[in-house]
Amino acid sequence: MAQKFPDRERFSLCSQIKRAADSVVLNIAEGCTGASKPEFKRYLGIALRSGIEVVSCLFIARTRNYIQESDFQKFYSDYEVLCKKITALRNSIG
Repeated sequence: MAQKFPDRERFSLCSQIKRAADSVVLNIAEGCTGASKPEFKRYLGIALRSGIEVVSCLFIARTRNYIQESDFQKFYSDYEVLCKKITALRNSIG
């Protein structure tokens, strides 16, 4: 997807999407490394916010016609499922 972005966006919006996407998995990994339940929930909250940031960037990319609607729908759907799973996991922790 990033290859389709204009050159001027490869180091801004594209980079932001990559950082936010990486942040999702990195915060989940860091939070599950033996931290307390409240601390793990906090990291899951950060991961969730990063997932929502990815979705926001996707909306910007679609609005600016950097990605096709079909690509937007696929990535949006994937992140919607991911965010729901993170929320469910966070809610299941006592």
